[in-house]
Amino acid sequence: MSKVAIIMGSISDMPVMQDAITILKEFGITTEVDIVSAHRTPEKLFDFSTNAHKRGINVIIAGAGGAAHLPGMVASMSPLPVIGVPVKSSNSIDGWDSVLSILQMPGGVPVATVALNGAKNAGILAAQIIGSHDNAVLDKITAYKESLKQAVLKASEELK
Repeated sequence: MSKVAIIMGSISDMPVMQDAITILKEFGITTEVDIVSAHRTPEKLFDFSTNAHKRGINVIIAGAGGAAHLPGMVASMSPLPVIGVPVKSSNSIDGWDSVLSILQMPGGVPVATVALNGAKNAGILAAQIIGSHDNAVLDKITAYKESLKQAVLKASEELK
């Protein structure tokens, strides 16, 4: 069974990260959710990052605001794909600090980065990664994308 870990630096990130949880449940993918602060719980960060793959996690989604070091630090220690969600937090510089902190990773430490507060897309990307080797998930993603297409076609027809 495929599993995605969804972590965040603070409970205040949960309203944004909930979108990833919701879409992954729609695809039938098990999630594990936790708070792992890069700055306040570095020992927990180390343990999580170095052991996630041993616990059956396939993809990690990490949401963080402000300095947003969580996704990159996880990626530096884990062999798993990491998807970073920049979160516009209360202490943020309009979200740009989070976006750039996650996006500007050095060579050799990739973090797939979605839009500011883009946890839904992070969930979809995690499902697509899993779908590359799980046909049941791939079929659900294909149906989801078809539903997006049909919604646009319906809206287009209603305009006429």
